[in-house]
Amino acid sequence: MILDAHDLGRRVRGRDLLDGVSLTIARGEVLGLVGPNGSGKSTLLRLLAGLVRPDRGLVRLDGEPMAAMPQRQIARQIALVAQSAETSDRITVRNAVALGRTPWLDALRPWSDEDDTHVAYALRRVDLAHLANRDWSTLSGGERQRAHIARALAQDPQILLLDEPTNHLDIRHQLAILDLVRSLGVSVVIALHDLNQAMRCDRLAVLQNGRLRALGPPAEILDPALLARVFGVRANALIDPHDGSRVMRFHPC
Repeated sequence: MILDAHDLGRRVRGRDLLDGVSLTIARGEVLGLVGPNGSGKSTLLRLLAGLVRPDRGLVRLDGEPMAAMPQRQIARQIALVAQSAETSDRITVRNAVALGRTPWLDALRPWSDEDDTHVAYALRRVDLAHLANRDWSTLSGGERQRAHIARALAQDPQILLLDEPTNHLDIRHQLAILDLVRSLGVSVVIALHDLNQAMRCDRLAVLQNGRLRALGPPAEILDPALLARVFGVRANALIDPHDGSRVMRFHPC
């Protein structure tokens, strides 16, 4: 266990965004967050990243309460790619990705060849090395999304938090990013809308109205009853003849 949350609650303007959420993330695990819009996925990711504090409960990183840790220490271990992430327009792609090295730099540890190596590696992993010198403002939405993921990779985190990372991406890059996430060997918490993509995670946490409704292996918890209750859809499972994997088709209830 590298990250755990206990009885998390977050309330804004009289509304519970999260209520009593408890879960753990193991080292090297890919945990998917799924649920309808407004279910609390983004709020949970921000709490796990230490960007906001819960109104109730606590988050622990390697067994230590995150609230007691300096932000730089958290940033050296956890990287978040938020849904609404943006970067100044007057910057190259390489310099945008280089921002991921910020937690590791200070007066006693200036920029070095090691930082250049991390940035170059991150750009290659998201297929953006050929655009490294391009101005940020010239990128498409999908290219910007991949650059934000590269910035997080350059941060060299132990835990990667991703909020709808496949938004704006074409299908080839959606699959490439999901394969990349699985190959990193770090702990990953990833919010997804596509339940067939979510089936590739080790475990899924199903959120609804700020509460954790189910937690476990995708094939076990994404059953017809839960899908109807949480998502309001009727699901039929099919088997892909290419690799024998389970694929779901959805219809209105």
